Amino acid sequence: MTLDRLDAQSVARRAAAEIVPGSVVAVSGGWSAAVADLVPEEKGVWLMRAGGTLSDLPINAADAGAILRGGHVDLAILTAAQVDSNGSFASYHAADYPGPQGHAGLIDLASGAHRVVTILTHTGEDGTPNIVNSLTLPPDGVHCVDTIITDVAAFRVADTGLTLTEVAPGWTAEDIRAITGAAITVAPALREMDFTLPPGNPASKVYADGPSAIADLPDGATVFIDGFGGPGGMAHYLLVSLRDRGSRNLTIVSNTAGIARVVSFGTPPGHTAIDHSVLVENGQVAKAIASFPVSPSPTRPSEFELAYRRGECELELVPQGTLAERLRAGGAGIEAFYTPTGAGTLIAEGKESRVIDGREYILEHALRADFALIRAHKADTRGNLLYRGTSRNFNAVMAPAARVTVVEVDEIVPAGELDPEAVVTPGVFVQRIVRRPDGFTGYE
Repeated sequence: MTLDRLDAQSVARRAAAEIVPGSVVAVSGGWSAAVADLVPEEKGVWLMRAGGTLSDLPINAADAGAILRGGHVDLAILTAAQVDSNGSFASYHAADYPGPQGHAGLIDLASGAHRVVTILTHTGEDGTPNIVNSLTLPPDGVHCVDTIITDVAAFRVADTGLTLTEVAPGWTAEDIRAITGAAITVAPALREMDFTLPPGNPASKVYADGPSAIADLPDGATVFIDGFGGPGGMAHYLLVSLRDRGSRNLTIVSNTAGIARVVSFGTPPGHTAIDHSVLVENGQVAKAIASFPVSPSPTRPSEFELAYRRGECELELVPQGTLAERLRAGGAGIEAFYTPTGAGTLIAEGKESRVIDGREYILEHALRADFALIRAHKADTRGNLLYRGTSRNFNAVMAPAARVTVVEVDEIVPAGELDPEAVVTPGVFVQRIVRRPDGFTGYE
């Protein structure tokens, strides 16, 4: 008797059952492409497709790569030709051509996602097993597959090998073992394949107020805070909330370390700007990583400058362009890079350097944070952001590089109301949203 195998749509549906509501999912071509059409919109899933879209948002190739390398993808579902017992996989490969065959996109998916699911036919047209002890095709991902789904079974991949967890209707463990080219262990709770999509909807990103949005910001945290020459672009409400929370021994990373208050640029007469100084005055800052940490006027020193002179704070001075690139690298999964900026100066002291094409470069490392407190003009409930004026300067580059990004906005609208072409920061980088209270200003 010939047992029925699942069709491509059924395999895709089983793969879709791996998706958690609210997660970020990248899919490749082939069978896995059909997964994207099976997830209901209310699940709030971010789907990144090979064609250059993130759900409804257009993204370029560089952004897509950064999302993957930066660890922002929860699950990658990709179509493979062969998977081995160690969780390595290969895509389709013409046997008469041994070189690369255009599967580099799958390498990105395999190396950047937190979990990798492969889907494939269990055997080739000639009956040759596609699940093997060791790959016979060039690998596109090594030791990265967590789950294998075929047209007859599902497996869990671990350091100890493959465990058969599910079988297609009508199939038995012995049937699967007979057509698998690798040793397998049968799960004690082996069951028939389930095609039910996961229940529930994603948790809301909208918080009632600033204090609740940063209630878990701990002592010793590294915090990104935007800031330029004046008060524009800073999350003033969140800064005050952090001051009131009192978290201590903070490392703050910002373009400035609180000079808006002393330069008074853009500040109405009779008012004082809210900036990083509120944290320094409160004894919460242990270190600043910044480009402009001191006042431009020696007669009007900033609070951080005074604290630094007293030996209460450390300082790491970073050129402004280098700071922006270190932030971008942190969000994009680039651990370090070489730059000519600062070579031969005090900035280069203690840093690795090398000569490239006759010019000296110094090695700079990426910046990442526990929290980012950023400012935008408008957000939808999924966390997609629009900026206004100077709020776009460092906020947009900080958002991807923090474990928890909290955004303070003037307005929150339902998902789908923002023009996708106008979105600067996709909601995949934003975990919490707070609306600035009516009447609140950036001044005291």
